[in-house]
Amino acid sequence: MDSWYLDNLCCPRDGANLRLEAERLICREGHQYPVVDGIPVMLLDDVRQTIGLAECSLRLARAGSDPSGLYLDSLGINARERLGVAALAVKGNGKIDPVVAYIIAATNGLMYKPMLGKLRRYPIPEIPLPDGHSEELLDVGCNWGRWSIAASQRGWKVTGIDPSLGAIMSARRVAQSMGLSIRYVVADGRYLPFRSNRFKAAYSFGVLQHLSREDVATALRQIARVLAPAGICLVQMPNNLGLRSVYQQARRRFRLARDFEVRYWSIHDLRKAFSVAIGSPAQVWVDAFGGLGIHKADLDLMSPGRKLVIVCSEILKKISRALPFLVYFADSVYVKAVKAPDGPMVS
Repeated sequence: MDSWYLDNLCCPRDGANLRLEAERLICREGHQYPVVDGIPVMLLDDVRQTIGLAECSLRLARAGSDPSGLYLDSLGINARERLGVAALAVKGNGKIDPVVAYIIAATNGLMYKPMLGKLRRYPIPEIPLPDGHSEELLDVGCNWGRWSIAASQRGWKVTGIDPSLGAIMSARRVAQSMGLSIRYVVADGRYLPFRSNRFKAAYSFGVLQHLSREDVATALRQIARVLAPAGICLVQMPNNLGLRSVYQQARRRFRLARDFEVRYWSIHDLRKAFSVAIGSPAQVWVDAFGGLGIHKADLDLMSPGRKLVIVCSEILKKISRALPFLVYFADSVYVKAVKAPDGPMVS
């Protein structure tokens, strides 16, 4: 296992240092976390999980290495999709990792549903961050690693976390196939297993929207803890007044979200939550109109109808720069807050 992990990881329960013994990381209080094929699995087994995949990952990690390396039970895909993953894995020599080929719609959005099992290239988006210059970035909820790759290609030293063991293994395979050095950890964003003040930036896309407001607040406090002073927190969230957002809420009759369903936030509530947790006034700007997971970098992968959605979204984004009030009607927004340089330092 990379020595970086021992230098930067800590027990997510008590913050204590960890030592490696017999493929397990152990803290002074005796809390143990398995290491599977060099990947630390830092999930807690005595807390309420936000997604069932975490429990599957824990079970698989305790069982030991999967010879196939796929860890299918932790991917959250149906039986037909599992067969597709297994068939692609046996076929081999493909340009696309078999796991990515079949989780693309679940991770990237419904725009990618027609590509299930037919992906021609990895859809790597443009991350809205400055170049990293070898500074550390944490990707919270990285899944198969598309944003981790995007950040790494911009010069960041990236660590990605996700509760899915199968997704993390896939992320590592994809990064290695692209010649990128990215570290991955199986972990929960509410219980980050990193020492404080470690990262220059924390990024998350399409993840916190699935958590309750209480869990979002907890995750943001953890992000603030692991950010270095003046570190950047940048998170994509859904806006409740976007056209597609209103449609989705109407489909469920505007009831409260359950389980892993998307929670839709107001711009006011987003600014307040991020400002309070990170410690500086939060900024909000448009990511996309017409839905979530709409990226101009993927135009060549889309059908004509979906291309039109992307083009319209990009036009509206440009207009919103001159008419800032349009952010209130975007479906997907970015929220940015910066940790105060003289903010609380947690050891």
